[in-house]
Amino acid sequence: MYCKNCGAEIPDNAVICVKCGVSVVPIEQAAKSPCSFVGALLLCFFLGGFGAHRFYVGKTGTAIAQLLMTIIGVVLSLILVGYFLVAAVGIWVLVDLIMIIIGSFTDKNGLPVKP
Repeated sequence: MYCKNCGAEIPDNAVICVKCGVSVVPIEQAAKSPCSFVGALLLCFFLGGFGAHRFYVGKTGTAIAQLLMTIIGVVLSLILVGYFLVAAVGIWVLVDLIMIIIGSFTDKNGLPVKP
């Protein structure tokens, strides 16, 4: 592949030209997460309480927090205390789902997961 600005030969997977520094990929394509939008959406919808969508995009810390809150909430719901944790995770997952749908949910590198 060749740079459209200076004509230098560059690798096919290059984002910027090494010679002139001009971006060779459209900005909207370069600033998009490699994670699948549909994958994140489906994981959030079906397995959101377990943090599956957050594991998928690389946000391991918050994914573990969602998973533990769900497990602890379910266990404590036997004594009628854990419903608050389960409700909190449900609201968190709903917010994540809305963010994925509108395209403002990001991966671990801060790149938006967009369709």
